[in-house]
Amino acid sequence: MSAAMEISAREAAPLGSSPAGDAQLDANVEAGRQFVTFRMEEEVFGVPLTEVQEIIRLPPIVEVPLASNNLKGLANLRGAVLPIMSLRRVFGMSETASDDSTRVVVMNAGTPIGYIVDRMDRVISADAGDVESVDRIRATVDTELLSGVVKRSDGMVMILDTTKLLQSKDAHVAKKDRRFNECDGSEERSAAAQVVDELQLVSFEVDGQEYALPIESVEEIVQVPEQIRTIPNSREHLLGVINLRNRMLPLVSLRSLFGLPPPAAGHQSRIVIVSRKIDGVAYSVGLVTDSVKEVLRAPRSAVDPIPRLMASRSGQNEVESICRLDGGKRLVSIMVPDRLFLNADVRSSLEAAGAGKDAEMTGEQNKRDERVDDEEQFVIFRLADEEYGVPIDSVREIVRVPEQITKLPKAPHFVEGVINLRGSVMPIVDQRRRFSLANIERNDRQRIMVFTIRGAPTGFIVDSVSEVLKISRSRISQAPDLAANEDGAVARVANLVDSKRLILMLDVEKLLSESELAALRNTQ
Repeated sequence: MSAAMEISAREAAPLGSSPAGDAQLDANVEAGRQFVTFRMEEEVFGVPLTEVQEIIRLPPIVEVPLASNNLKGLANLRGAVLPIMSLRRVFGMSETASDDSTRVVVMNAGTPIGYIVDRMDRVISADAGDVESVDRIRATVDTELLSGVVKRSDGMVMILDTTKLLQSKDAHVAKKDRRFNECDGSEERSAAAQVVDELQLVSFEVDGQEYALPIESVEEIVQVPEQIRTIPNSREHLLGVINLRNRMLPLVSLRSLFGLPPPAAGHQSRIVIVSRKIDGVAYSVGLVTDSVKEVLRAPRSAVDPIPRLMASRSGQNEVESICRLDGGKRLVSIMVPDRLFLNADVRSSLEAAGAGKDAEMTGEQNKRDERVDDEEQFVIFRLADEEYGVPIDSVREIVRVPEQITKLPKAPHFVEGVINLRGSVMPIVDQRRRFSLANIERNDRQRIMVFTIRGAPTGFIVDSVSEVLKISRSRISQAPDLAANEDGAVARVANLVDSKRLILMLDVEKLLSESELAALRNTQ
């Protein structure tokens, strides 16, 4: 028996066992066929010891929406994503709260799957002749998941058929390469024309004023870390450098660069990381902003150049144009990345931080380029206690929830209504209801994420949008086939071990099922 299984066997020993009891347990394991036994309510069940990978305490669990009823959620098992099934749900028992006796029995069916049990019992040994057929108890007990019964002096142990148990999760759904029907040529041409006539921007706030950068220049958005390494004799606006995934990134305070006062103590700032390649030289800098507001699309017709009197005499003013939104009530200053990096103060900051070396001259930069190619960029948002991610390319825009949403008669329960978004009527889905989560009151942190589904913009209300994040593909794995049906929206899972985060990656095309899309169309 391996060391790992010895640990599992001892974990399964009765509570309060003595060293002598442990020795007896080891002796039992060495003789005959061994079964790990556990209790569910007052019944004792067993599974072959050889099919048990390990036994662990109940770990933190990330709940998966629209999953099999038997699935409790996903957990992190030493860097691997572990599906956790509720054996009480499999057996049709009522749910109970977990306690110190609760354990997870991890079995391996190609990939590990954990089953929550009430408490462990012991490891028993039984010869083949000691295992009786289930036919004798079939009339009184549901034996679908049983392979046999072991009768002992202290009671009966029902042996589970692990093959049927793993199949019983009613969650193995063949992945279908399902795509939405293609739009006709006229719709494609119309959509392409609309993209050309729009700017997609990431907006942020500095001292009460709203600024924006083209989304293609924004590498990611992260929180300000606790530790920032200062650079001696640097300019005031250079806050220092941070280590971001094994590269040094200079941080520039936009407040200081713009000659504004520092923020109030305790303010939670955000870093917008901007990348640019100028004359063969790659630059990256983190712009420290007061807050990141949203991703928005603005028609080019609403963008005007800044008045000449406001332009810098040197011609290097970072703000090039003003975007008029909400009928001119909202003005957003659009910054130009090229001019930002040509700013003498920013360039000196980059040089002081050792950034901006010729990419073709340094092996470190080549490694960085390889890392970039091996990363994906996601918009991260929250619903209840869980984090979700969607590819940034799938996000049309992110807007605030308006005060009024027009209700639709006979609409599906998850549809909040419709809004007028720049002259177009767009349906709004309450993502909490869609995922069968408890409702909450509207608040300022909620946002509407706009995706294109079957060629039509559709908004989804989420609790908050937290960041834009680049994640290495090595940290992303396919989600276990645990959907209740073929319309499961969780396609992949990002396991960020260092930060102890499991992020559920959604397939935007499956946010609404075929039947839900049909119901939504019938209400419009």
